[in-house]
Amino acid sequence: MTNKTILLIGTYDTKEPEMRFIEEAIQTQGADVLTMDVSVLGDPSAPVDISKHDVAAAGGMTIDEVIAQGDENKAFRIMSAGAAKVVARAYADGRFDGMLATGGTMGTDLALDCAQALPMGVPKYIVSTVSFSPLIPPHRLAPDIQMILWAGGLYGMNSICQSSLSQAAGAVVGAAKAAIVPDRSKPLVGMTSLGSSCLRYMKTLKPALEERGFEVAVFHSTGMGGMAFEKLASEGAFACVMDFCMQEFGNLMAGSVVSSGEDRVTNAGRMGIPQMVAPGALDLLDFAGWQDIPEHYADRPFHEHNRLIKSSVFNGAERRAWIRELANRLGAAKGPVHFFLPLQGIEAWDKKGEEAHDPQALAEMIDEARQVMPDQVPMTELEAHINDTAFCDAVLALFDEWVERGIVTSSP
Repeated sequence: MTNKTILLIGTYDTKEPEMRFIEEAIQTQGADVLTMDVSVLGDPSAPVDISKHDVAAAGGMTIDEVIAQGDENKAFRIMSAGAAKVVARAYADGRFDGMLATGGTMGTDLALDCAQALPMGVPKYIVSTVSFSPLIPPHRLAPDIQMILWAGGLYGMNSICQSSLSQAAGAVVGAAKAAIVPDRSKPLVGMTSLGSSCLRYMKTLKPALEERGFEVAVFHSTGMGGMAFEKLASEGAFACVMDFCMQEFGNLMAGSVVSSGEDRVTNAGRMGIPQMVAPGALDLLDFAGWQDIPEHYADRPFHEHNRLIKSSVFNGAERRAWIRELANRLGAAKGPVHFFLPLQGIEAWDKKGEEAHDPQALAEMIDEARQVMPDQVPMTELEAHINDTAFCDAVLALFDEWVERGIVTSSP
């Protein structure tokens, strides 16, 4: 077995002892190192594989032109853009198997762009003085990123930061050695949902689709799950998507921190991937468990799911607005789209007697969907709840039709 290679990214002008320490730690673990310097002002004492000149050139400037910006933030923005291009190209050329980047706020900012430039499944680690910090908004995170706190590492080496750096080296090497390349021998269906206490269709649909020869990946629609779903859609990984949970979309529209980014419900359409869509859980607005419920929502129904997440409920006017924007995004799709509209409810807690039961708001959402869904998006109304068997039956009937017509192909 050939050695795995780890791309090591950092500022070799200010952190060379730390970078050389990580290099040695990686090599001790039996892997090779591809070094990349993203410094601006200084130079390392020994050559690196990818120099700051290479990074600046990929960003459209010489390093002297970067320095001439006269502003650290502007300079690092240019280096970040160049670094992301270099990383993507180097991976496409087969030069490395995993990425490890280091930094304070500047280096972390750049490293986040580099991680976003890599496909899902490539090990990507960042050792940062601001790991897990609220300074890092969720949309900046690659869906499968790993972060390790650079404890005691702001200035100079010590035994505390050596512990962090050596663990990071072992983690990325171990991940690169252990990583299983996704099996593309079966076509993949991407599905969104919540836990089965709220949405249950995946328990029926997943085995039924697997019996038809398809692999099924179900994404938990609580922010990062939707990011992973959209990332894979943007890479063209899916033969079909069943985007039946719109909770992240409603969160995005309302400004919740439990969001999967501005591109939610866009990438499958942009790539022409066949889409089946339903407004599952579009009535729920999520808050982090540590947040206080804003006064604006204080008089609405409330569901505390656990200590991490809790939900309030959207009113009819809000649901109308979300459906209008959803219709706009579906209408822009380059591939086939079909919208399923369950008339009796869209998640477990909106049933009679449950906390989110609001038949008037549901009726307004249904009315809006009938009015605004574009002609190129056929809509099936179901006299059923989204958790009923009738919903799954209708989905599978259309899926089989799409397979028969060649809209969904059974080859990877």
